[in-house]
Amino acid sequence: MEQEKRPREETKLFSTKFIRFLGGKNLLFTLIVLVLLACVIYMYDKVSFIFTPLKVLFEVVILPGVLATIAYYLLRPLLGVLEKWRIPRIWGILILYIAVIGLVTLLVLLVYPFLRDQFMNLVQEFPVYFKDLTQNIVNFINNSRITEYLDKYGSDYDRVIEDFTNGMVDTVKDTVANLAQGVATGVTGLVSTLTGIVLSLITVPFILFYLLKDGEKLPKFVLKICPPRMRSGLQEVMHDMDKQISSYIQGQILVSMCIGAMVTIGFLIIGMKYALLLGFLAMITSVVPYLGPVIAITPAAIIALVTSPFMLIKLAIVWTVVQLIEGKFISPQIMGKSLSIHPISIIFVLLTSGSLFGVPGVILGIPGYAILKVLVTHLFKLFKQRYNRYEDAEVQKYDIK
Repeated sequence: MEQEKRPREETKLFSTKFIRFLGGKNLLFTLIVLVLLACVIYMYDKVSFIFTPLKVLFEVVILPGVLATIAYYLLRPLLGVLEKWRIPRIWGILILYIAVIGLVTLLVLLVYPFLRDQFMNLVQEFPVYFKDLTQNIVNFINNSRITEYLDKYGSDYDRVIEDFTNGMVDTVKDTVANLAQGVATGVTGLVSTLTGIVLSLITVPFILFYLLKDGEKLPKFVLKICPPRMRSGLQEVMHDMDKQISSYIQGQILVSMCIGAMVTIGFLIIGMKYALLLGFLAMITSVVPYLGPVIAITPAAIIALVTSPFMLIKLAIVWTVVQLIEGKFISPQIMGKSLSIHPISIIFVLLTSGSLFGVPGVILGIPGYAILKVLVTHLFKLFKQRYNRYEDAEVQKYDIK
């Protein structure tokens, strides 16, 4: 009789509402899987040298893979338009390649020399601008009542600012000198690094070609190898991921181009020096939300402040107009509400991903967060469905839409 009661008690234990909600006997299986996974991670940490080839392969593939993926999402809508015009996919890809090569060649021949000259001039004159800025600060302090308070406490602010300025200029010079010396002494490492980057860039067109040609087949292949019960949910997840990445890449590139064009036109109107270079810098840095515009406005503000206080006011007006147009009209029309990420979340994601992975983390942090958000959203949806299944009271159930 005692032997008969034990199985009943075990069955009763696994049939309770809480245990059934957690998975019943599957809970034990899940815990065993987690323990085995922890053992695998521990073993990997002890024999990580075995996986060095895989690590090197990932580091080699990541750069061309990311660049090809970005180009794929930019060119895919154009390829769809060509297919609607009844142009075969292969011929459409070749047409896009010819158009992109022609556009890049045109930009290199016409725009690059002018940007290069402006950049070299700005690098040579920027220390002068910085010194003039600090001198203006000193003159402002001398002509204001702040001098009385500083003299009262015996603060030699002229010397402090002069030392700070000279220190900053010397730091820049030392950094450039050390960089040049490092390049001279580490030619072998530099050549190998440049060779790796060049080879990665060369492989981008080939990866992009096969993505454009067979990219639509990959989700179908993934669905075929998955169990039939998982296919509908997995298809929804992959569709949402594709939508998030596509809308972010296409939207952010278009928004950045619009910002660059507006900044350039605005700076030309007010007579700002290096207008084209500063507009190009604004376009490049605007790929990173919130932090990018701060980086772009800093050199422009220094140049404007040294030029004249009135130029600084005109710069503030231009930048305010650009940000208002971008925030109220351009981004809502191009980006829409596809990402639905709060600005505070974006700032924390950028800071965290930048601290962990550097510049690539800053660039890829937002799309990575968008993908993670899709996964968490679908997992929470499954959680609500499972919770409702084991909840008897209708009032206590989740509202699933």
